[in-house]
Amino acid sequence: MIYQGKQKIWSEYQKEIPDDNWYYVRSCIRQNFFPASEKMFMEICRNVLGKDIYENEHHTTCGGIAYHCDTIPQETAMTIVARQFALMTEAGYENYVASCITSFGNYTEILETWHEFPELEAKIREMLWKSCRKEFKKPKYLAHSSDLIFKFRNEIAEKAKFHLVNKETGEPLRVVEHIGCHYSKMFPSKGVGGAEYPYVLTGMIESWGGNIIDYPERRHCCGYGFRQYHVKANRGYSLSNTHKKFESMAPYKPDMIITNCPGCPYFLDRWQYVIAEMEGKTYGQNGFGIPVFTYEEVAGLVLGYDPWDLGLQLHQVAVEPLLDKIGIEYNPEEKYKGLNSKDILKPELPTGIKCF
Repeated sequence: MIYQGKQKIWSEYQKEIPDDNWYYVRSCIRQNFFPASEKMFMEICRNVLGKDIYENEHHTTCGGIAYHCDTIPQETAMTIVARQFALMTEAGYENYVASCITSFGNYTEILETWHEFPELEAKIREMLWKSCRKEFKKPKYLAHSSDLIFKFRNEIAEKAKFHLVNKETGEPLRVVEHIGCHYSKMFPSKGVGGAEYPYVLTGMIESWGGNIIDYPERRHCCGYGFRQYHVKANRGYSLSNTHKKFESMAPYKPDMIITNCPGCPYFLDRWQYVIAEMEGKTYGQNGFGIPVFTYEEVAGLVLGYDPWDLGLQLHQVAVEPLLDKIGIEYNPEEKYKGLNSKDILKPELPTGIKCF
């Protein structure tokens, strides 16, 4: 679709995102996959943008994965979410921001269901009171954390020390953006830019100097799919989905991939290693893979944070070629150092794909 057509779609799918005073809930799987991303989100909101963002150590998983895998009933998932809202209410907040795309989709689905079936909301309120003696107000505003970075993308650009530009040629980097399925596919009006051409990551990339790549499988699932990966017999389907995406984007020679979902960067990153081992094929330049980033990691890079403080050493695909292309300095000796320069040991490197 031509850019003007996308702009028309984007104008029809806008959402109100308050400037400040947010209650933040982390993702259960992000803390295992790329834990520094959430730390960077809090760093940017509090110390770069000066925003009030609060988190409660007693919040739990939203139950989304179990719900979508059919291991807990809907009413159980709703009661878990009701407790989350109760913690927000007790803290005195009304703007709710979720780190996880599945959580965001889960919260959205539950709020929409309660709107259509108020008797079910009443039942959940009763169940919550019986289980833990808590009451709640529903959020006035619900957002995903990528919505907040999108809202302040230009402020970040003004403070940027680097841009998504090849330092040697001056050309914008070629960027694939990948949107988590639960962001706006179920409820297009709840995502910035709708479902077909979401603008939430595109807006960041444009503000920070990169160019977006359009390719046929742009909206295709990353391959995670809870019922695919979590059921061992279905993992071949998970891998085939990821393979299909990379085959589709490969002719356009992307420099990097940016995602806004906890599972997507993990699978787009890790499955490249598996494909390389199985087929002897890599999708980046000179035997490397295509590096995959969360939007918080990219925001941290353009703001000048140390790549290893962003947790980029946890990626399977080497990030160093991209850092070199942008002109971001890094110390290779510090890559596998933890707190207080403790040696966390260099992992065994794969043989089918180049790594450092």
